[in-house]
Amino acid sequence: MSSLPLTLAERRERQLAHDSARERHRAERPSLLAPKRSTDELRAIADEAQARFDEADTDAVLAWVAEEFGYRTAVACSMADAVLPHVVARHLPWVDTLFLETGYHFAETIGTRDAVEAQLELSIVDVTARQTVAEQDAEYGPRLHERDPGLCCQLRKVEPLQRTLGEYEVWITGVRRDEAPTRANTPFVTWDYKNGLVKVNPLAAWSWDDLLGYAAEHDVIVNPLVNDGYPSIGCAPCTRRVAPGEDPRAGRWAGLDKTECGLHT
Repeated sequence: MSSLPLTLAERRERQLAHDSARERHRAERPSLLAPKRSTDELRAIADEAQARFDEADTDAVLAWVAEEFGYRTAVACSMADAVLPHVVARHLPWVDTLFLETGYHFAETIGTRDAVEAQLELSIVDVTARQTVAEQDAEYGPRLHERDPGLCCQLRKVEPLQRTLGEYEVWITGVRRDEAPTRANTPFVTWDYKNGLVKVNPLAAWSWDDLLGYAAEHDVIVNPLVNDGYPSIGCAPCTRRVAPGEDPRAGRWAGLDKTECGLHT
């Protein structure tokens, strides 16, 4: 027998308690951080872990991350769904979850971000470019994404993320091997030369069906665009619907000689 739905007052009380718990964690977070280790130390840790977790499962990798790095951990989430932060938060409640606020997102993606923050035990960090879209247009001209998508991604995604990752020792991504040929050999743990820290891909061996199955089983938020033909969601001007049978990332930068934004290459 299902329980009765919560009243408006009960939902408000639950939300206030949720937000209060997040604020307590933020206040306590500085005391939970171990001193940041050197690049050489972190690279040695990554090299050893890559071999150790070659055939591991998601929970084993994340248990190791929680013990080894604690809250020097960041999760990157595009808000196509909340599966990755949900999985990570089971090991690290209130983990910092980085959202690249490019200024070009679908309204549905921003709505998903807000819903995820309201429901899950995580702390969202909006990662923004040094320039607003209007300031970028003034310097480079309007619609830079049409003329030079690589530079636009560099300015609005790659550089802001690199700047933000400086305070962490490891970042966790949702990259999966089945997403594209360029990601087929994605390891669970690797060394990120570009950003100078450990990179963990705990969902690397998952399939698209695994992802959707987990979301359904645990009632995890999924961006409504996923069910509207967008299995891979980026900035609105550079993302289109994917036809049945197409590669899931075929809708990203369609018609351009570009398959990655530069975050994972």
